[in-house]
Amino acid sequence: MDAKAAVVREEGGSFEIEDVQLEDPRPDEVLVRVVGAGVCHTDMTVRDQLYPTPLPVVLGHEGSGVVEAVGENVTRVEPGDNVVMSFDYDGTCEQCRDGHPAYCESFFEHNFGGSRPTDETSPISQDGESISGRFFGQSSFATHAIATERNVVPVGDDVPLELLGPLGCGIQTGAGGVINTLDPQAGSSIAVFGAGSVGLSAVMAADVKGCTDIIAVDLQEGRLDKALELGATDVVNPDDVDDVVEALDDLVGGVDYALETSGVAAVAEQATDALGQRGTLGIVGAPAMGTEASYDVNDHILTGRNIVGVAEGDSNPQQFIPDLIDLYRRGKFPFDELVTYYDFEEIEQAVADSESGETIKPVLRVSEA
Repeated sequence: MDAKAAVVREEGGSFEIEDVQLEDPRPDEVLVRVVGAGVCHTDMTVRDQLYPTPLPVVLGHEGSGVVEAVGENVTRVEPGDNVVMSFDYDGTCEQCRDGHPAYCESFFEHNFGGSRPTDETSPISQDGESISGRFFGQSSFATHAIATERNVVPVGDDVPLELLGPLGCGIQTGAGGVINTLDPQAGSSIAVFGAGSVGLSAVMAADVKGCTDIIAVDLQEGRLDKALELGATDVVNPDDVDDVVEALDDLVGGVDYALETSGVAAVAEQATDALGQRGTLGIVGAPAMGTEASYDVNDHILTGRNIVGVAEGDSNPQQFIPDLIDLYRRGKFPFDELVTYYDFEEIEQAVADSESGETIKPVLRVSEA
């Protein structure tokens, strides 16, 4: 079928909306008409080839929409269903079988390979030229996307469908990093480094978990103000203090938990130093491949500090996304306050506003629900 998609053709290039052709869904695949698509830092990471997905490529991995067709083996959804598209996974490896698909042993191939892992084909082409697709099992910067039965999550029709796409990656990453990975105890303290959509989702999740000291660290005052609105008890702007670690220590002493969302190695080191005795740091922010951060080995031995990597909030999307929607319905997880909408044709402006910090979470309106 014919579709329109935002294609990136060169490293650091622009997102150009072009006519493309989309294959019919295979037996385990689902054709989704895209209603909304969140813009995420990872899209720009691949655009800039910090992660080596082959170009040209159709990106977009926070899509929501309506199922239009399903392959013959698909039973979980049917045409007309509202769905959120999340990351893909093989469903058969030890991590997937154990309920941790975010740590699938073939995660990279399923999400960054630009093709189906089974035969290295892409469902997207243009005049006979293959274009990398299946980005996070979807490539949702398009009017239509081919996903798999595994990575589409059925959702109800009582919440705005165009709002829900970011639950598929950024929002579940921040919230899951707190709820699933750190799992802080009520009354504990947490510092969240970076107050973008991932960090602010972590702030809201920490509030849900009952943390009594929730500190957001960011350079942008507007985002710190939003953090206070969403549950932070204190904020720190590194430009306003001599030493961030000392500022946190003055507020609460060493924190019980920290989440690093910026993807800056120096900030990760800072977050490690902010931990108290037996504190735990979750690393969420993804820098360029090969980036290293350092820590004092004996300091960690003597304090019992822990550092843990966090992919996709260690989420099982089929369970966690409905849980987050339920929290939203109850007024306990108002992630809609992070969102600014753009028309699909405004994708370049949405990307620019995301990179400048003007917008916390851009969402492209691609079609009517």
